[in-house]
Amino acid sequence: MSDSDDDRRSDGSEDRVLSGGVPTPGRRTGVLVALGVLVLTVVWLLRPLFHGVVYGLYATPTLVPVVVLAALVLRALWGRTGPKAALQGGAIAAVVLFFALSMPAGYFAGEKLGKRTLDGSETVDALDESDPENPRIVPRSVADRFASNTLNFPQYRVGDSDVTVYNGTPHWSYPLSPDGTFNYLTKRQHGTVLVDMTEKSASVRTVEGDLDRGIGTAPYNNYRWKVLRQGQYLVDYHDPFMVVDGDDQYVAVPYTKPNFHWWPLPHTTPEWGGVALVHKDGTVEDLSPAEAREHSALAGQRLYPFELTRRSVAATKYRNGILNTFTSHEEEIELAAVPGEGNDQPFTVMTEDGIAYVVAVEPYGEAQGLREVWSVDARTGEYERFPVEGSLLGPRKATDFVRQAARTTDWDRFDPSEPIPVVVDDTFYWEVRVVPTDSSGISYVAFVNAESMEIYGNESVRVVQGNRTGN
Repeated sequence: MSDSDDDRRSDGSEDRVLSGGVPTPGRRTGVLVALGVLVLTVVWLLRPLFHGVVYGLYATPTLVPVVVLAALVLRALWGRTGPKAALQGGAIAAVVLFFALSMPAGYFAGEKLGKRTLDGSETVDALDESDPENPRIVPRSVADRFASNTLNFPQYRVGDSDVTVYNGTPHWSYPLSPDGTFNYLTKRQHGTVLVDMTEKSASVRTVEGDLDRGIGTAPYNNYRWKVLRQGQYLVDYHDPFMVVDGDDQYVAVPYTKPNFHWWPLPHTTPEWGGVALVHKDGTVEDLSPAEAREHSALAGQRLYPFELTRRSVAATKYRNGILNTFTSHEEEIELAAVPGEGNDQPFTVMTEDGIAYVVAVEPYGEAQGLREVWSVDARTGEYERFPVEGSLLGPRKATDFVRQAARTTDWDRFDPSEPIPVVVDDTFYWEVRVVPTDSSGISYVAFVNAESMEIYGNESVRVVQGNRTGN
């Protein structure tokens, strides 16, 4: 070995490996840094895949006291039992604490949301009049059948339905999503199927045109992947729905964000954050609630998250406190169970004041009378509560009256579906659609007066309403 070799080794400038081929500490550090950068880059690029886990951790502040207390347990055990036993004890403490704190934190969150809903609502003595030009006739199950029966694109299928407003009229909307594994991997959403909600017979329109980022497609062609890459990340995106404005198609995605509370235990409650609007070319607009209401493409559309309405109204059962829901159940409510395959409250309806969600609630327990009806402005998120002073039929009892009145109907082959609150000349009715069990159409529509319990039926909702008002 030459003197120059000895010199190079002595100053360490080229000493990159130790005996046996083991990298030197300096080189190991460089490799670890490079590997860390690579991993972080991959995670960043694939961050939509981890959204559920990341958001779940972010929106669970109960983890803060869990981690702190588990760390204290770990430190206390470390010097007494050794590292292995201390780690096991800390892990057990974390699991026990998480489950012990999560349940009461969930109750506190429900109580907070329920009281916020009640405090922010307006108590009214009458519900808004129903829009006679836009009655809700077609139930979701029947609309699903109408959309499938008229589909003539062999490479596509109709996706999940939702409510949209097209040319001022409410429609059931469906994305035309790729059908089959090969098409799923290679094709984009091909358009939108619209089923008129106000017509008893099938009135179906198909709007064609590929969307760069759509619904029911592979991740690289999917709206959600693009929204999580370009929109807000630490929010909860709700179900998307299609918007057709002239020749343009959009995917609208309402979202909520967590509101943090730290007493008596850390918890969060959801609040409306805005709407992500995905254009046909894949461009994403992140709109605040006010911006969404002003957007021309969203004129007349529902904007407020559907699930937030349901969750907020359901949480008002805590109006007399958490303990009351386990003991006397004084003034406790529950969402009324309603018949209707694949659909549940809230229901989207058109009133004379615009588009709204309606939710009927019953007293807790076996009672089936009507306790309250909530109406939520689907564009602003403003809540109105109509408390029932007297005795009014609830939706379940209204469907029972329809069954009893139509004794000649074979109820093994027909079902009442989606009882909807309808208000005509300040009179409250339940509109009940009777449909075949295979949802192939609408047999007839019945109206049940919630106060007098009288039942009316006719082939046309508009005629029934006209008979009601004397017009």
